[in-house]
Amino acid sequence: MSDDVTAWFSGRLPDTWFTEKPVITVDREEILLVGTLPALAEEFPDEAATAAAESGRIARWREETREHRIEIARQAEHRYGRKVAWGARLGGTEELFTTLSVPVMTRLRQPERRTLDTLVDAGVARSRSDALAWAVRLVGKHAEEWLADLRTAMTTVEDLRTKGPNL
Repeated sequence: MSDDVTAWFSGRLPDTWFTEKPVITVDREEILLVGTLPALAEEFPDEAATAAAESGRIARWREETREHRIEIARQAEHRYGRKVAWGARLGGTEELFTTLSVPVMTRLRQPERRTLDTLVDAGVARSRSDALAWAVRLVGKHAEEWLADLRTAMTTVEDLRTKGPNL
C-alpha cells in the first residue's frame, strides 16, 4: 500500500467539506474516510433533538456531496486498488456509509460456538456472524490502547523492512 493515501486525499478533497483533517483508516480491502462537519448553529432542547439534527445534517451532506464523492472514490480505487468508504461526524453523532462487509473465514471449536450461540439466544445478536462482529467490536473497544501500540509497532517494523536491503 502506498504511504501517500492521506496526502492524496488531502489534496483531492474540497476544503469546505470538513472542519478538520479527516480520519483515514486503511485495511486490505478498504479505505475509510471520516470527516467532521461544521457544528450546528442552532441550540436544541435535549440530547435526542440534538442527535436528530446532527443525523439530519449528516444525511444532507451525504446527499449534497454524493456525485463528487463517487468521482473521488473512483479515482482512489483505481490508484490504490481498494474500495473507498465514507463517513461523517458531527457533535456526538458519527455515521458511516458505503462501507464493505467482508466475509472472514474462521474455524471455531465448540466453546467458541457456544459463546456465539448464547449471544444469539439472548437476543444480543441475530446470527453467529453478528455475534462474532459484536465480540470483535467489544474486544476492540476495551483493548484499543493495546491495539494502537501494536499497530505503531507494526508500522515501525514495516518502515525498517523498506529501509533494508532488497533480496
